[in-house]
Amino acid sequence: MNVLKWYVDDSKPWFKKYQDGVPKHPEFPVISLGDWFDQKTDENGKNKAIWFSKTFMNYRVLRKYTDSLATSLSRQGIKKGDVGAILLPNSFQFTIAYFAIVKLGAIVTPINPTYKPLEILNVLKQVKARFLITMDAMFGLIKPIQDKHKFDFIISTCIVDLAAIPPAIKEQLIADGIIPTGEVPGAINFLDVCQKRGEVDIPEVEIDPVNDTAVYLMTGGTTGVPKPAVITHYNCVTNAIQNVLWMPDASHPMACIGILPMFHAFGMTIVQNVVIEGGDYNILFPRPPSSLKEVIDTILEVGPEKGVILPGVETLYIGLTRYLKENPEPRLENMFRLCVSGAGPLHKPVKEAFEAISGGRLVEAYGLTECTTAVSAGPFDGTDTPGTIGLPYPGVDWAIFDGEDFSKGPLEGFGIDYTGEICVCGPQVMKGYLNNPEATAETLREWDGRIWCLTGDIGYMDEMGQIVIRDRKKQMIKYKGYSVFPKEVEELLGTHPDVLEIAVAGLPDPETGEMVKAWIQLKDELKGKINSDELITWCKDNITHYKCPKQIEIIDEIPKSMVGKVQRRVLQINDPIWKAKYGETE
Repeated sequence: MNVLKWYVDDSKPWFKKYQDGVPKHPEFPVISLGDWFDQKTDENGKNKAIWFSKTFMNYRVLRKYTDSLATSLSRQGIKKGDVGAILLPNSFQFTIAYFAIVKLGAIVTPINPTYKPLEILNVLKQVKARFLITMDAMFGLIKPIQDKHKFDFIISTCIVDLAAIPPAIKEQLIADGIIPTGEVPGAINFLDVCQKRGEVDIPEVEIDPVNDTAVYLMTGGTTGVPKPAVITHYNCVTNAIQNVLWMPDASHPMACIGILPMFHAFGMTIVQNVVIEGGDYNILFPRPPSSLKEVIDTILEVGPEKGVILPGVETLYIGLTRYLKENPEPRLENMFRLCVSGAGPLHKPVKEAFEAISGGRLVEAYGLTECTTAVSAGPFDGTDTPGTIGLPYPGVDWAIFDGEDFSKGPLEGFGIDYTGEICVCGPQVMKGYLNNPEATAETLREWDGRIWCLTGDIGYMDEMGQIVIRDRKKQMIKYKGYSVFPKEVEELLGTHPDVLEIAVAGLPDPETGEMVKAWIQLKDELKGKINSDELITWCKDNITHYKCPKQIEIIDEIPKSMVGKVQRRVLQINDPIWKAKYGETE
């Protein structure tokens, strides 16, 4: 097997903090995603792979279903370069469909089931999907756009198709509305194509892992219309390996709590691919849990012997800390072994409180769709530095470049005075944006003979090579020439004892260019006991004048994406001041 070595100079400061056992200069195999999947399922055939709907599936059975579906797709005429859309929640079917498609050299496009039909149509038009694999209950999202995008065929599945539920009980649960279902006219039944009898017949496909596309991942769209990032086989495999290398003391097989949706880059990589690379198994949730009790009860029901990996967002750990304080559970002692918070900052009090109550390790991680997901994380040996996004993964180089002119190169210094744009070079960096050379040229730049990804995040590096994010480049507020970082204002306001969550954004202002506005969610017990004027007065006493919000709006809940990222832009573009200036759209 060919390998590629991504060399990062030994003099880089972050190597001084690398955990023992994490390699500085790893070699990554040049292997297709399908061949990698076969290798891992061969190695772990009898081991548990997925727990879903009170049913375990081992790697051997997962492989059997995947090969059967790949055979069926090939017989339907699917070949290298074709695009298959999957509209599925976390489930057995998601992983089976994902790997069946890439085995043929075809390209997976996971679709966000919270999208509206026109948003889905935008995705389908960009990627030109030939076929769709969908949960039958989600087909209502496709019906309104069926005449605008024609699939060659559709495969539909009921969420519990592969669960060990007796048929009579399953029918009754469907009749009672407990199991969601729906009609998909003319669709092929998923069970008919993943349980076919007879020989597996997957054609030999020439795949160049470094250059051939495996997945189109939609970017978040927080600063514009979502774009498909072109992610190669090599990107996917290396990023999975990087994550496992970062956990040298992990005792496999562990259980990963699969709350994050796998249609999203974070979930696809950390919940699905990293678990397969480590020979671990997933405990999948098809939707956000109704309560934290559901999460805890599920962990106790499954009873992972070697503990759990828990990827999530800060609000999950805040909630778990509260729940575990109110509901002590001795059986959870040492259960939360490796916990990773992403999609936003992890504040030190949250980290410390969770670690104290759970006895586990919680570190902050950083990633972006354009880098397949993961770029960095704090080490799991207790030496991580709260407030930073940790250290770059093996094979990753990062630097702070001049925020206005990339061609000036990296800033030569440490600390806040050397703030600029965070740029990343590594084997997980995407190939580009699909059919969008202008956007690709803005995001991927060459420096010193290597391709760097401009993340759009502004920050600085400390003397240990750790990075502190100050804000998003495109969300920076310009107030009378001052640069105001929304994240900093959010952190300052977050010290107010009555405030639960905050979002800050800029709005057009004729006097100052932009004004600072904050949207605040109060703690439940304090709602109605403090008003916006009182909060503004507090800000004037505690925050320098140009960072001080001109307006504060108290709202019931701060909007977030499915992976828990605060949606500042949703609040910004729906504000009356923004609409008066720009209309309904920017």
